[in-house]
Amino acid sequence: MVRRKIAKNTLMNKYITNVNGLPKSSSPYSAGVIAEGKFLFISGQGPYDQVAEKFSRASIAEQTTLTLECLRRVILAAGAQVEDVVSCRVYLQQLTESTFAEMNEAYGAFFGKDKPVRTTIGCQLLNIDVEIDCVVKVA
Repeated sequence: MVRRKIAKNTLMNKYITNVNGLPKSSSPYSAGVIAEGKFLFISGQGPYDQVAEKFSRASIAEQTTLTLECLRRVILAAGAQVEDVVSCRVYLQQLTESTFAEMNEAYGAFFGKDKPVRTTIGCQLLNIDVEIDCVVKVA
């Protein structure tokens, strides 16, 4: 029997922590993690308004746009592009036909022609109405 020595993957995870335009978190998580140089996993982002320096409770469309802009900041900080997003999960405080339609319009405008896969989930959120996380191809 011939045994081959398999080289261990030497790629390390890269943690994206302090991103310009995002609030400083007191919670124990990273804004994003690049896993083995292949995929960027971005933690749930909310509708942070960097001008007002607080989370917004504006319309669902506006909260979705602000949230997606926060994702963009993490994506760019990691050296990737929005076009590299492969999957998103959208969490809505109240999942109704109206809130879904508002979110969907803002989401579609952000991603343009080629959109990543998506799951939309109704859930309980604290002091916001929209949260989105995503996975981005970096290699």
